[in-house]
Amino acid sequence: MDFGLSEEQQLIVRTVRDFVEKELYPLEPEVERTGIVRPEVGKDIQRKVQKLGFYAPNMPAEYGGGGLDRVTFTLLERELGRASMALGVFWGRPSEILSACNDEQKERYLFPSIRGEKIDALAMSEPDAGSDVRGMTCTARPDGDDWIINGTKHFISHADVADFMIVFIATGEEQSKHGPKKRITGFLIDRGTPGMEVQPGYRSVSHRGYHNCILAFDNCRVSSKQILGAEGSGFDELNTWLRGTRLTVAATCVGRARRAIDLALRHAAERKQFGQQIGKFQGVSFQLADMQVEVDAADYLMLAAAWALENERPDANRLISEAKLFASEMLARVTDRAIQIFGGMGLMDELPLERLWRDARVERIWDGTSEIQRHIISRDLLRPLGA
Repeated sequence: MDFGLSEEQQLIVRTVRDFVEKELYPLEPEVERTGIVRPEVGKDIQRKVQKLGFYAPNMPAEYGGGGLDRVTFTLLERELGRASMALGVFWGRPSEILSACNDEQKERYLFPSIRGEKIDALAMSEPDAGSDVRGMTCTARPDGDDWIINGTKHFISHADVADFMIVFIATGEEQSKHGPKKRITGFLIDRGTPGMEVQPGYRSVSHRGYHNCILAFDNCRVSSKQILGAEGSGFDELNTWLRGTRLTVAATCVGRARRAIDLALRHAAERKQFGQQIGKFQGVSFQLADMQVEVDAADYLMLAAAWALENERPDANRLISEAKLFASEMLARVTDRAIQIFGGMGLMDELPLERLWRDARVERIWDGTSEIQRHIISRDLLRPLGA
């Protein structure tokens, strides 16, 4: 078993980290101060990433994407995760669920997304339907060859900069062995479609500049041609797509934790108290050791999950949930300890630590809460035993 990275993977890691440190870190203070990414800044990031040859790295090469395997793409996400998410969104990684597009939809949505001409946003959560996806009340009813959509979606990430939305909506009910359940269908809906309004979302303590939005539908009419996949297949499509996004969350958490450790290590080596470097005190050095153990464990678990997904292993789903759960909770502990090592300065916005600490909180909630991940893991363990 080889735990080392290939030369290509090492080159990608170095290239992405160099770009992040030189191009994105200097932009972070403005984003934190203003809460926005100026449109010209976002476009400039896109152009630079395209020139670098790394735009849409997660999409198949035959579609014009980078064609990276899952492990290599996860390494890229880890390095990109070090920077502000508000800036990282312009390093285009189209939603992989767009692979379910038919030929006409590929020309209209998938290929422009890969070329950097369009940005997508995925809409699933509702005010009364978060973890309970089938509890959604946003509905679409058929009307000839069209569907009429009514309801509300919220917590829709970067919908303010998206050109189209991938919206999952209840389109009816069907019977199951547990009783009636809602049929979930995905729709591709362009910004500016009559009846769909993109509204400002809530002010979040996490990820300033990376906005959540509200989508309000009032008799919004869309064609049946806008259905992604088949009517009623949205739940299965979502479950497949969520595995990759949860792995991305794990990778982002590992990248951010490594940035926090780097800052804490340098501070412990340079800061002097009581006549010596604070890193020589066990109260500090032992915290650094624990932080390193945790981030390394999360990193290896993340890579194991990526490998399992790439190779379609039967335990891939459980490993991805393990990685998302452990990495997101690890990031909270590591950033908290890093601030403790810095003392009062760790909470000042002259340093990125307080932002990493704030941003860490949401990682345990979105793309499946820690409780949902524990449910997935425990069911995978107990189901074979009939429990």
